[in-house]
Amino acid sequence: MRVDLLTREYPPEVYGGAGVHAAELVKALRSRMEVIVRCFGADRDEQGVVAYPIPAELAGANGALTTLGVDLQMAQAVAGADVVHSHTWYANAGGHLAKLLHGVPHVVTAHSLEPLRPWKAEQLGGGYRVSSAIERTAFEHADAVIAVSRGMGDDILRSYPGVDPERLHVVYNGIDLAAWRPNVDPDLVRSLGVDPDRPTIIFVGRITRQKGLPYLLRAAERLPADVQLVLCAGAPDTPEIMAEVSGLVADLQATRGGVVWIERILPRRELTALLTAADVFVCPSVYEPLGIVNLEAMACGTAVVGTATGGIPEVIVDGETGRLVPIDQLTDGTGTPLDPERFVADLADALTETVSDRAAATRLGAAGRQRAERVFDWDAIGEQTAGVYRSLLG
Repeated sequence: MRVDLLTREYPPEVYGGAGVHAAELVKALRSRMEVIVRCFGADRDEQGVVAYPIPAELAGANGALTTLGVDLQMAQAVAGADVVHSHTWYANAGGHLAKLLHGVPHVVTAHSLEPLRPWKAEQLGGGYRVSSAIERTAFEHADAVIAVSRGMGDDILRSYPGVDPERLHVVYNGIDLAAWRPNVDPDLVRSLGVDPDRPTIIFVGRITRQKGLPYLLRAAERLPADVQLVLCAGAPDTPEIMAEVSGLVADLQATRGGVVWIERILPRRELTALLTAADVFVCPSVYEPLGIVNLEAMACGTAVVGTATGGIPEVIVDGETGRLVPIDQLTDGTGTPLDPERFVADLADALTETVSDRAAATRLGAAGRQRAERVFDWDAIGEQTAGVYRSLLG
């Protein structure tokens, strides 16, 4: 069997969870079948990986159109594959067109949904309407749709009622348990400006509306004075969200010490050291299909406090591996809390209770590592994905 996997992100050009997923899934699949990766960007050195640049004629065009320019090239190249598997709307058009052009089954993995990210209009302008149309068409005509959590599966059927529930499969994201593991290195942590001996809460993520960072920064005002907050946050979607976060961080730093903001993307060695040194990892997202960052923290043995939304409750076991923060949200696709002050207060309370009992946090973190080993192993996820492919070939 030959599978052509279409993705915008692929190492070394990875900026989010979808790229991590694609890279790890390919590793898990290659022991089972031939896999050709077709991705965006610069040429890769890895065998079996082909990258496609934006056509010169579209340089400077709206991002949705440059995406289509790459997708057209990938769709043409898929000839000869038994299955084509696309990840995110960026590659969905390539997969859908390949299905029509070559008569090949098309599998879509949903890492997020455009109707539930309306703030993307800030970034793409009219291109958001294009990306939304691409995603809808691909999902409704795909031979199989893979959701990375049951919560995501429910969102798919609610957002796209044209998707046949019989074609929907749930296959979790996974974690490389050998790469993501406890890494005790206090000297490295100090070199990053972080005190490894101080009670610490850490956030890791891009600066986007969905990640809920402004809510965390407001909650941080209520944390005990001795608690250190480490923000590994960069790659803002828009200047507006960056300005908002920058202002909130400045306000926080003016009223309390121990607020460390690291804006660059950290190599894994540094990030695992920070996660291991922290008492609590926080995921304040208002939209999160699953959240690979939660798995990374759990694999490092760190307790996780996260919003009870999307797929997060399928990762965090409340009271066993961390804490879930309740949230009631608008149903307009923004995920905005109905009562933002209540959400901020509940988040602050959960963080304070967890970080204030360091021995209990250590026990939660150990249980999280065990859960990651038991449920989110990539080999099992590769086999489940291969099973979806086989079901389409008879």
